[in-house]
Amino acid sequence: MQELLTVKRMHRLLYVYNGFVIFILMAFMCLTQDRINLAMTARAFLEQAGAIPTPSPVIFCTTIAAFAVFVLISHFYRAEKKTHVRYVLFAAEIVVCMLLMRILNLSYDGVVLLVVADLMYRYEGHHREYILLAAMICLYFMANYNLAITRTKIISFEAYASYYSVDAKAVILAIKNTFDSINVVFFVFYLIMLVKSKHEENERIRLLNERLEEANQRLRAYAIEVEQMAETRERNRLAREIHDTLGHALTGIAAGLDACLMTLEVAPDITKRQLNKIRDAAIKGITDVRRSVKKLRPDDLERLPFQEALKEMTRNYSESSGMEITFDIFSWSEHLRQDQEDVIYRVLQESITNAKRHGHATRVKITIGGNENYLLIVIADNGRGCDDVKAGFGLKHMRERLELLHGTIHYWSDEGFIVEAMIPLNREVDNDKDFDSR
Repeated sequence: MQELLTVKRMHRLLYVYNGFVIFILMAFMCLTQDRINLAMTARAFLEQAGAIPTPSPVIFCTTIAAFAVFVLISHFYRAEKKTHVRYVLFAAEIVVCMLLMRILNLSYDGVVLLVVADLMYRYEGHHREYILLAAMICLYFMANYNLAITRTKIISFEAYASYYSVDAKAVILAIKNTFDSINVVFFVFYLIMLVKSKHEENERIRLLNERLEEANQRLRAYAIEVEQMAETRERNRLAREIHDTLGHALTGIAAGLDACLMTLEVAPDITKRQLNKIRDAAIKGITDVRRSVKKLRPDDLERLPFQEALKEMTRNYSESSGMEITFDIFSWSEHLRQDQEDVIYRVLQESITNAKRHGHATRVKITIGGNENYLLIVIADNGRGCDDVKAGFGLKHMRERLELLHGTIHYWSDEGFIVEAMIPLNREVDNDKDFDSR
């Protein structure tokens, strides 16, 4: 960016310097013609020059106007984005450059370097070398004094300088040559800065492309990782759902079948009714498994109010397994979200399933309370308990579900097994949590 700014400043300096030189040369010719007229030596000057000079006021006005138009066209050329418009502007710039040189009697060809500077400033390569070569050849012939002098009758700068003494002529020509040399030095320095700027710009683009490629590679790797994480979360979700629904149903069915084996011979009618309940529990379990695979809620939650769904779930399990389940609800939020209801349902379902499967409990008491900020659930059974509690599949999934809601779970043995779950009621679910990272 700094190099590009330096190039633009150098470009402006070229135009300012050439404008200064053109003004000095134009003023020199006008003043010389005025001195010739005042000295009444016009006849001798015309015989030596071989052509009739343009009046001084005309030289002054046309030079100023031509250079102003030249600067304006150059500005539009460097700012134009459309290629075909730039070609038209560049051709116009060449025409104005020829006109300006003709007004100055071809005494100064530094403006040709301005045209070359503009051409190089907007040159972008891309198989345009032939256009650049043609433009350079055209500009060369424009600047060739000997070629132009044979086609146009003009008064050379040396003719104006010859009007003065030999010493003065030498000084004047030396000053003009110095102007030309300084212009070439500025132009060469400008080209060096332009090439350096182009090189640095290309290098910057190359580095940006490399960084872009690295970013694309990281993005592709991240996309693959996200896909794998999504697959893992989905597998975990299916594992939790199938474990909760199928495990819950099968545990109740197994407990109910044990009861049927005991009453099969002594009470066939009771056994038949129990088998009907077991069949209903099996059908309901299959329905819930299908709905879980399809990411739907349990059937009870879909068709019943939440508290009724909980009571329906516990009543069905109690009837199929023979386990007594009671509720004590001290307080209840009426504005639970769907994700909170789903987690509460699964925690209760898994807890009573574990009470029967692992603790062989016959009674489970569910206590629910809290306030506007949290909901506390305690599930206590009269099972065998466990001195050294190790989190298995069910407890792990309960913890994962609760952590989605920023909740907590604690469990311990005390004349049975107790599970205590706490759910904040004013926090959103964390859907991006990666369970496999634990």
